[in-house]
Amino acid sequence: MKHTALAAGQAFPQLSVKSVEGGELTLGTPGPDFDWQIIVVYRGAHCLLCTRYLKQLNGMLSEFHQLKIEVLAVSADTLERAQRQLADVQPKFPVGYGLSITQMQELGVYISAPRSPQEAPAPFSEPALFVVNDKQELQLVDISNAPFTRPDLTALIGGLGFIRSPENNYPIRGTFK
Repeated sequence: MKHTALAAGQAFPQLSVKSVEGGELTLGTPGPDFDWQIIVVYRGAHCLLCTRYLKQLNGMLSEFHQLKIEVLAVSADTLERAQRQLADVQPKFPVGYGLSITQMQELGVYISAPRSPQEAPAPFSEPALFVVNDKQELQLVDISNAPFTRPDLTALIGGLGFIRSPENNYPIRGTFK
């Protein structure tokens, strides 16, 4: 299968997923009080590295909010599997579940088949992180094909602070054609 990633600078696809808290989340459209959004796509309940990353994200949430950036996370897990993992994380940010294969393909993430039914009941996304700016364009894109590479959140906070500072007039990078 050919993998097609989203490109920096392009419009982020508007996707809706079910929220663990009830209702729906819209990926790419920040909620009130925010003008940017970070979407963290994680593998699911079987991934201990994801649990650790979500906990770290939770601990840094106020730093993202100070930059007027909403944070949300999403996986292909079922509600039950998501709730089981999140009981340990106790996220203070919205979390979506039930990301479909079609939605994963739209996001351009890598999709893996489970190695066994114990790992996951269905194909799931490998990690990805998208930063969507106030024009609903992809400001930053990080897509991995394995659980071992993810953006360092401390570096991300520093970089986003630099990008968001008006005096830096920092463009979307990686758009040369």
